[in-house]
Formats: sequence, structure tokens, C-alpha cells
Amino acid sequence: MYVLDEPSIGLHQRDNERLLGTLKHLRDLGNTVIVVEHDEDAIRHADHIVDMGPGAGEHGGEIVAEGNLADILACAGSLTGQYLAGAQAIALPRERRQPREGRVLKLTGASGNNLRDVTLALPTGIMVCVTGVSGSGKSTLINDTLHAALANMLNGAALEPAPFTAIDGEEFFDKIVNVDQSPIGRTPRSNPATYTGLFTPIRELFAGTPQARERGYEPGRFSFNVKGGRCEACQGDGMIKVEMHFLPDIYVPCDVCHGQRYNRETLEVEYKGRNIH
Repeated sequence: MYVLDEPSIGLHQRDNERLLGTLKHLRDLGNTVIVVEHDEDAIRHADHIVDMGPGAGEHGGEIVAEGNLADILACAGSLTGQYLAGAQAIALPRERRQPREGRVLKLTGASGNNLRDVTLALPTGIMVCVTGVSGSGKSTLINDTLHAALANMLNGAALEPAPFTAIDGEEFFDKIVNVDQSPIGRTPRSNPATYTGLFTPIRELFAGTPQARERGYEPGRFSFNVKGGRCEACQGDGMIKVEMHFLPDIYVPCDVCHGQRYNRETLEVEYKGRNIH
């Protein structure tokens, strides 16, 4: 048996066709192949389909439809089937946004990896899609070259962009934000304050209080990600996971810290009447 979790992520349609061919070849050899997928081609090529739903999270957890493609298309309660049958669709915009006149971002002479002296002219003020088969140079052109160069110019970064000759039009932008697929936080305990770096000065603030200095507490004492100041019973989670056989796991407040994530000594340190929790 082979189990694959969304193998089509990031693949061009051409490469997706090759992937499906490989999966069907494994099946033809006598193997059972189970694929967790959203991709339409993968669903249509499957011999048997299990559609979960009807919604997500607490609104899901049921098998809405099961069978071959015709069975899924005929199921009125299957949202997947409705989209596959064309009863529902993502509507295209009636009007396309026009680019800002006279404002073009131009990258000249990009030659990183397999790029061959590429000149790229991007209109501004609109959504631009850069596509192509896997390995064609999309990431090198946009991530390694354009983003890295503009981050240095606009954000004061110190990245090393792939080779290029010039960039024109950077004056039309005040900053560049790169949203990639890397995890936001290092641990599941991270939160918006740790993501943005706000929690660092907060921990330093508590470490600078007279009570913390008397006890020799450093900023790390006020982190729930490391040993020292956190509650070790729940390891700084504030919640305890209870495994339920044949049922979803449940989470209950920690009996030691009562959801406060820190041990008693750490919570005794206050700044203007408030502790780190």
C-alpha cells in the first residue's frame, strides 16, 4: 500500500499528468494507492473516491459521498461533486483591473541558475501570476532575483540576489513583503506576539523589573518555549492533550498552572500590577 498526502502541490499540469501516470502504474502493478488530494485531475482519475465533509473543522468529520466519479457527481450533498459537475464554480471577474499607467518594474539581465539573460517587465498595481513547468526558473526569477534585490533596496536587507544587470522602477514601492511556505513559528506554542518579535521586548521588560533582578531572572525566564520559567507539567502549552481511543483528542487546562503556561515563581514577577500571563 502507498499513501500520499497532496503530492500535486506545486506541480505544473504537465508534471501533474506524469505524477498521475506514475500512481496508476503503481496501481497496475497490484498495489493499493491512497492519495489525499484536492486536485481535480487526481479526483477524476481515481477508481474510487471518498469525499469528506460537509465542512471544515467542527463542521466536518463525515463521509459525505463515496464511490466512483459518477457517484460523487450525483450526490447533492457533496460540495466537491457540485464543483466537479459544474453546478458551482469560482466566478471570474467581470472586469480586469488595469495597471498603473507609466509605472513598470523592469528587471534586466537575470542569469541565475538556468535563466538566460532574462528581461522582465512587470506592470504595477495589479495581480501578476508567474507560471510555467516545474524547474523552468520561476522561483529563481522572482524569489532569488527580484525579491532579494528589492528587499536590499527597499527594506535594507542584506540578501544575495541571483545575478542580474539592473532594476528600474523600484521607486514605485515603499517596501516588499515575501510570503513563503516556511513555518511562521518554530513551535506550536508560538503566537502573534512571538511571530512579530513583540514578545522579545516584553520579556526584556519583565526581566528588568527590580523583583526579577533580585532573583537573577534573565529574559529567557519569561519564555514558555524553554525550561526555567514555564510550567513543566504542560511544557508551556497551558493545556494538556488527552488521547481518546477511537475519538478525537481533547484538550483540558493544565491542573498545575491552570492555563497560565508559567510556573508560580515566574508569575510572581509583576510590572505595574500585571504578570507575564
